[in-house]
Amino acid sequence: MKITRQLALLALAPALLAAPACVSVKSMMKSSPATAISKRLPALEVLADQGPLAMNDGALPEDPLKLFQQECRMNLTEPTDSATYGYAKLIVKKVKTLRTGRAVQGLQVLTFMIPAVIGVPLEWYKTTLQAEVQVSDAAGNLLGSYVGTGTSEVKVAMYHGYSQTDAPRLADIIALRGAIAQIRPQLDTAAARLNPLLLAGGTVENPTLPSSSSVTGSR
Repeated sequence: MKITRQLALLALAPALLAAPACVSVKSMMKSSPATAISKRLPALEVLADQGPLAMNDGALPEDPLKLFQQECRMNLTEPTDSATYGYAKLIVKKVKTLRTGRAVQGLQVLTFMIPAVIGVPLEWYKTTLQAEVQVSDAAGNLLGSYVGTGTSEVKVAMYHGYSQTDAPRLADIIALRGAIAQIRPQLDTAAARLNPLLLAGGTVENPTLPSSSSVTGSR
């Protein structure tokens, strides 16, 4: 009987690991902090390049662009429905994700998943990510580039954590938000120099706002 129960738990283990946890990755995608720079940049075309993130198992192809669009709308640029005065491009330069604690999963199964039921995490996804934001005028002349690094540690757990399906994506998103947060004060400092240069460069021909979007890179 004991062996039968262990075999049953072994069969159910993948389903338990993939079961939805108590929090949603969607809420994290929508929770961009409202920390506007002191002097916003004029409206810009917003671009994103996934870089090595395209090879990761976490973030979706559209996640970097969506996060950067939110950041620009809430914190960096003036709103507009017509003219844009250049480009802001987010580029993921480096990314590394580690999975730790996987050895514990075998012990969890042997103990009938009791540690998981009482809140012991099943494993962790830890991501370190470096991103760069390039600001260019309407002619494509690079005016400045700004680099930031973000880290994350997301646990896979049955209740107080995330599912094994959501955790990799969330780890990438949190790390990318951290990198953008490091870049924000750099743009705040540079805004006094960038604003007159962007305005002097004129407007972008055929702007795509209000739904400005361009993303490069693929899995």
